[in-house]
Amino acid sequence: MKGPILVVLAAGMGSRYGGLKQMDKIGKNGEVLLDYSVFDAVNSGFEKIVFIIRNDIEKDFSQLVLARMGKKVNYELAFQNLDTLIPPDIFSAAKEAGRTKPWGTGHALLCAADKIDAPFTVLNADDFYGREAFAVMGKHLLGSDTDKSSIVPYRLEKTLSPQGTVARGVCEVKNGCLVSVDELTAIEKKDEKIFNTAPDGSIRELTPDTPVSMNFWGFSPDILPHLKKYFDDYLKTFTADIPGQIKSECFIPKAVDHFIKQKIINVKVLSADSDWFGVTYKEDREAAIKKLEEMTTAGIYPEKLWN
Repeated sequence: MKGPILVVLAAGMGSRYGGLKQMDKIGKNGEVLLDYSVFDAVNSGFEKIVFIIRNDIEKDFSQLVLARMGKKVNYELAFQNLDTLIPPDIFSAAKEAGRTKPWGTGHALLCAADKIDAPFTVLNADDFYGREAFAVMGKHLLGSDTDKSSIVPYRLEKTLSPQGTVARGVCEVKNGCLVSVDELTAIEKKDEKIFNTAPDGSIRELTPDTPVSMNFWGFSPDILPHLKKYFDDYLKTFTADIPGQIKSECFIPKAVDHFIKQKIINVKVLSADSDWFGVTYKEDREAAIKKLEEMTTAGIYPEKLWN
């Protein structure tokens, strides 16, 4: 059996961050956050890394990220652009209406489908997940379960940013399996309470220990044809001149929620004693630098990851 594959979503635009956070230097020697995910994955039995990027950042990505890893990492590149896998008529209408960004994480994963031939994990380039998460996910993907669908959720309170709202997939778990994922896009903490504000203005309070998806998923390649059909159906609903549609995206959590409800997959919830942190906003960067410095000092990571 082939070792699992790590698929890294690194084509984001970083609109709230104000730049390409997937290439922002966080470590002492110029490492970016995805360096630590790749390091932990390689040390947890993952055999190949697939980086999903945009064509316009390939040169910078190669110089700032790939050159540092050298031959220590077996990787391939996949490309997610505005027109990738999009029918010409829909692409033309979207571009004319002013769309500038690709079509979400579900679209991104499909852009790498031809490079995925083994159980795999897909995650965000700009999040830190912790080595325990990779260890438990790697073990699951290498196990005997025929259905590899899985998730490592995180405690909501630990995933918030003091700088503003965040989007999180709120998970309902029953008997160790994922029952649903509700993608909430405006979660924040104020006056010691956590709540989400829906587009219609309604307020939903959330408990600190609510499990949430941070896009740390495990799948079998068998899910990709289902995702292709889901994305094709999504495109059929796209109308460029409807307000809000021009920025709509096809998200992996929403697709998973649909697959669960249609009984296409069962998603096992994996438990890992890992801390999450990320750089949603520019102001989050200093906290991330400090945490990585502390972990390096404690010997969790070497001074130079790729020496």
